[in-house]
Amino acid sequence: MDIHTIQGIFTALMMACFLAVVWWAFSKQTKKRFNEAANLPFADEALDLQSRKKEGNHE
Repeated sequence: MDIHTIQGIFTALMMACFLAVVWWAFSKQTKKRFNEAANLPFADEALDLQSRKKEGNHE
């Protein structure tokens, strides 16, 4: 086995890993979890507004 064969195997292995990550990222099972994570910054804002209303500090 020479260096070119090893490089070819490594390239094929890395391509398979990349395709596996892409398949996982765009699968239907992860869509809900990613949408929840995308809305996390807005959840903090809603909690902040609720606490300000309770304290009576309106901006």
